[in-house]
Amino acid sequence: MSGLRVLGVVLAGGQARRFGSDKALVEIGGRSLLDRAVMALTRQCHAVVVAGRDHAPAPVLADHPRAGLGPLGGVCAALHYGARHGFDAVLSLPVDGFAVPADLVGELSPAPAYALGAPVIGLWPVSARAMLDGLLGEACVHSMRAFAARIGARAVALSRQPHNINTPADWAALKDHAHGL
Repeated sequence: MSGLRVLGVVLAGGQARRFGSDKALVEIGGRSLLDRAVMALTRQCHAVVVAGRDHAPAPVLADHPRAGLGPLGGVCAALHYGARHGFDAVLSLPVDGFAVPADLVGELSPAPAYALGAPVIGLWPVSARAMLDGLLGEACVHSMRAFAARIGARAVALSRQPHNINTPADWAALKDHAHGL
């Protein structure tokens, strides 16, 4: 683990419109995507929280400043929680992005940085919370890319691209190869 005190946040509040049901609870190899994501972050972070759910295998955070903001609401909640609890940075991971590099924090350091092609996977300094609050208060595009651009985050090509499960077909394809996960 790096010298940073890192809080991991699993972003699990999506509506799963393309998936058709709560994908956080679907299983691969006998474990839910939510459990797998929490475990992936537990290996790399000092503490882990889950944003956007009522119940999880880790402490839960309500999206901030309100629900319905997509991943930014979860990242914002984690940045505020992290600042209150002495963390330096937040490592964000979507609920289906569990197969991450063994040193994701190292690959994304220094913060701010995000995974090329997947800005929901990122290392965000807790000091960026005021800029995110400002972005969420504006009548503009509220996206992870807009946030990343606003704080000058770098896009990083990871050594291993995490999974992205958006449809039942994506899940079925991954389930068939679960032995290596």
